[in-house]
Amino acid sequence: MMDLAKERIVVTGGAGFLGRHVQAELRKAGVPEECILVPLIEEFDLTHLEDVKRMYKQMAPTVVIHLAAEVGGIGANRENPGRFFYANMAMGLHLIEQARIVGLRKFVQIGTICAYPKFTPVPFREDDLWNGYPEETNAPYGIAKKALLVMLQAYRQQYGLNGIFLLPVNLYGPGDNFDLRTSHVIPALIRKFVAAKEADEPQVEVWGTGKASREFFYVEDCARGIVLATQHYDGPEPVNLGAGFEITIRDLAYKIKDIVGYQGRIVWDTSKPDGQPRRCLDVSRAEELFGFRAQMDFNEGLRRTVQWWLENRPRRAETP
Repeated sequence: MMDLAKERIVVTGGAGFLGRHVQAELRKAGVPEECILVPLIEEFDLTHLEDVKRMYKQMAPTVVIHLAAEVGGIGANRENPGRFFYANMAMGLHLIEQARIVGLRKFVQIGTICAYPKFTPVPFREDDLWNGYPEETNAPYGIAKKALLVMLQAYRQQYGLNGIFLLPVNLYGPGDNFDLRTSHVIPALIRKFVAAKEADEPQVEVWGTGKASREFFYVEDCARGIVLATQHYDGPEPVNLGAGFEITIRDLAYKIKDIVGYQGRIVWDTSKPDGQPRRCLDVSRAEELFGFRAQMDFNEGLRRTVQWWLENRPRRAETP
């Protein structure tokens, strides 16, 4: 077991949705506040080698938890395939190489479930990761992250770098990204239903057929899993992090509609893509290797997320 209280830990993306919760879990694990270090994009562009070198020199970490990513939903992936590939590949490439050079004690790479093949048998098992090409709309992002798994395995073999690779499934929870241009499905649906209810609109349009399924993972559970893995796991094999269940987008939409209290109807825009047909993880490896199991009930997690948006969404200035 790694005693994190004795480490200096850089959390890339630490100011973001998942990062804030990882910081909280690190504090629970006894890491002093001054030893949790967050490189902000305004000061360090991690796609640039010189910025990464400067970050390592100034912050002098012994552990790096690499959460930072350029990512979005289906629409954002379709609009930015080149940028998403380059940015995610470049960040990981520079951070891992410099970790080797400075003799970092541990590197934790957060991957993506988009790395799995489009038609992976359900539940997704880590051994199936290479058995096909990812779903086309997010393949550039997924392949960039998967290449970093290969890099960490190669660096472990050649240089002895202690790097681990975690595959969290779709996250949700309070503080999520609710920007409709880049958000994932749960915050997008919450925002749409809340707006439609308040405007008394008769219908809400949702992308796709609703037949695709997804697994959703409460952000606090994910943060706990990442910190447990950082403490207890040291191996080359990728590890899924998730809740171990799936729900169709149709059922999800009606569940959120009911929680919000929207009375109109749902219209499915079948001209838009569904994305990967099914997504549900085998999460047994995480429990076996470092004792992780998700705790949040999905209905309760959705209620908390809806409530957070109702309390924190931007308000229009009232006209006098």
